[in-house]
Amino acid sequence: MSFQAYLDAVEDKTGLTPRQLVDAAAAKGFGERTKAGEILEWLQADYGIGRGHGMAIVHVIKNGAEIGTKHVGTSGTHRDESETLWLDGKATKPA
Repeated sequence: MSFQAYLDAVEDKTGLTPRQLVDAAAAKGFGERTKAGEILEWLQADYGIGRGHGMAIVHVIKNGAEIGTKHVGTSGTHRDESETLWLDGKATKPA
């Protein structure tokens, strides 16, 4: 599953775009210095998001939309199309 697919699955589960979750995290005071465990507890309690999918959101909260290029453009199962994740929802993702 690609990094983007994890974010898309979180949107399916919660009805919120990744950006909306990042904004909700910021409203709670979570940011780049917040421990992952604290964010994961919040995501589980408020949205029912498990650890694997939660870690994708943690990454975006702590590091922004950029990801490493290791899997970008590869043919492996963890491939991503771009090194920039789309945070504004599947419906608005450019083709």
